[in-house]
Amino acid sequence: MIEIVFSQSACGGLKHAQHYGKGEFKCGTIGVCAVRDDGRKLTKREIRAAQREAKESMRLSWENATPMCGNTADIYGFNLALSIGDISEDQPGAKRKQTLERLYSVYPYNEADQLAQEILQEANSNLETVRERAESGESIRIWYSNQPDEMCGLYWFLWQLDQWKENDGQIYLVKLPEWEVDANGNILRRVSWGEVPASEWHRYLDSQKPVLPVFCHSCASHWRTLQNENTPLRAVLNGQLVNVQETIYDDFIAREIEEEGEEFQEAMIVGRVLGKYQLGISDAWIALRIEEMIRAGILEPTTDLEEDSPIYHRRLKKRRLEK
Repeated sequence: MIEIVFSQSACGGLKHAQHYGKGEFKCGTIGVCAVRDDGRKLTKREIRAAQREAKESMRLSWENATPMCGNTADIYGFNLALSIGDISEDQPGAKRKQTLERLYSVYPYNEADQLAQEILQEANSNLETVRERAESGESIRIWYSNQPDEMCGLYWFLWQLDQWKENDGQIYLVKLPEWEVDANGNILRRVSWGEVPASEWHRYLDSQKPVLPVFCHSCASHWRTLQNENTPLRAVLNGQLVNVQETIYDDFIAREIEEEGEEFQEAMIVGRVLGKYQLGISDAWIALRIEEMIRAGILEPTTDLEEDSPIYHRRLKKRRLEK
């Protein structure tokens, strides 16, 4: 079975899930993040207690897990961020590379172009290998969600399949539920497959559905329409993948900035937009939109960029625009 995912984190998670829980539990180095409610520094004894608790939690998770089994070589990731930028190319090329470079420019990399090129080469290599395997009759399972990049990935990949026209294997879809109830009766919402722990992937196998050819053709046709319109951004609205303008999320960002004082930490805005609204967009995209606000004169940096940190690790202040 060929497994298709649309992010690096989902690819790593699925590979881990194939063997998670198999054999004896072995604990390596444990990193624990813990704070007091009152903000005071933890004692060494409290830190050791937190580490023991984390180790025990990991052990129980491992011993209660059901390995998915399979071969990691059957997993192919397409980390193309297709919800952003130009999608007019039939195969990822120079325009997709330009979009990836723009996104990676947010992070402390001096080689954003090299990273983008590596992602592009891997995606095209994976696409060719999957095509060859599909034409030999192998079945394919696609993992997707309402997260914009994963939904775009689904439509894009089904468009690819529709073009090959020689695939005789069965196609299956596994969609991440919009919400679930956990063992304690709490509502659990995950935005994308990258958020699913390795211990839980196997639970979703029972929800896979076969794809009828008419559905594949419909998605392929819709992707072609999106390509022809080719707006700067795509979003999932009322369950539908649509082209939108790149300002669509700006109100959410502006709302959080409004809650701040005259000067504030940019990273706090990025974090709150990600966690509060669950829009399925990345920190890089939020940072790029804040850059547009800076260029428009709405905001102004008050500290320099930190070395080896994303560009949003700085303080900003609001500017009063002349009427």
